[in-house]
Amino acid sequence: MLHLKVGGVPEHFNYPWYITLKNKAYTKEGINLRWQDFPGGTGAMSKALREGSIDIAIVLTEGIIKDIIDGNPSKIIQTYVKSPLIWGIHVGAKSKFKSINDLENATVAISRYGSGSHLMAIVNAYNNGWDINKLQFKVVKNLQGGIDALTNGEADYFMWEHFTTKPLVDNGTFRRLGDCPTPWPCFVVAIRDEVLEKHPEEIKKVLEIINSCTADFKDIENIDETLAIRYEQQLEDIQEWLSITEWNDGKPITENLLTDIQNKMIGFNVISEKINSNRLIKIL
Repeated sequence: MLHLKVGGVPEHFNYPWYITLKNKAYTKEGINLRWQDFPGGTGAMSKALREGSIDIAIVLTEGIIKDIIDGNPSKIIQTYVKSPLIWGIHVGAKSKFKSINDLENATVAISRYGSGSHLMAIVNAYNNGWDINKLQFKVVKNLQGGIDALTNGEADYFMWEHFTTKPLVDNGTFRRLGDCPTPWPCFVVAIRDEVLEKHPEEIKKVLEIINSCTADFKDIENIDETLAIRYEQQLEDIQEWLSITEWNDGKPITENLLTDIQNKMIGFNVISEKINSNRLIKIL
């Protein structure tokens, strides 16, 4: 039995992993797969990959590209969710800020440097024509840290996935001033090099199982109601999210796509250098 650990954010995107684990789909193939939640997001998962405490990560595309360039001994295997991630731009309920333009010189809460909340704050600043070098960051570790920082005034705004934070907008904890979609597919599957070298066939089997589940995910009976209850979301919000979310279709990720993403990241000043895209991916 091969033991593998997979990490991801505790959000609706990763419910297919819950389904396949509950069904013991991996155990039937001789793989003891264990899931670990990472509320801290991609920055925390990148660190866990480096340290070897997880083998597989469902991570934000921009975050893992940056971390592999910075020396993370892992590879991107495939796209997991190919549609963009919608990042909500939030301020505290009592904030003086009324529009995105008001945030130019404000302090942005981020989970950690190199995380999606950090990199997308840079993308948002670029989109609005702000001086990226003047951005001020406050590290808050996770969503709860963002809530605390905006509530007590340690930071002014916080970017997090639109639908995950929607209940906080509904209950008056946050006000959302707008959205910033990623200009690339949002989630990829990244795996440590050592695991890829030793167990390529088992990794292929894991991907076959999860891709089979995501292919039919929207057709699961009452999946919208299930997700709404599990993630404490309004049913109409889950239905909207399902309508705009597209998972991987089983095709391998291409060097051309990653080169295009790197070009955009260079343009956004999110990475300082570009590497050959074949160093970022492994085709099984």
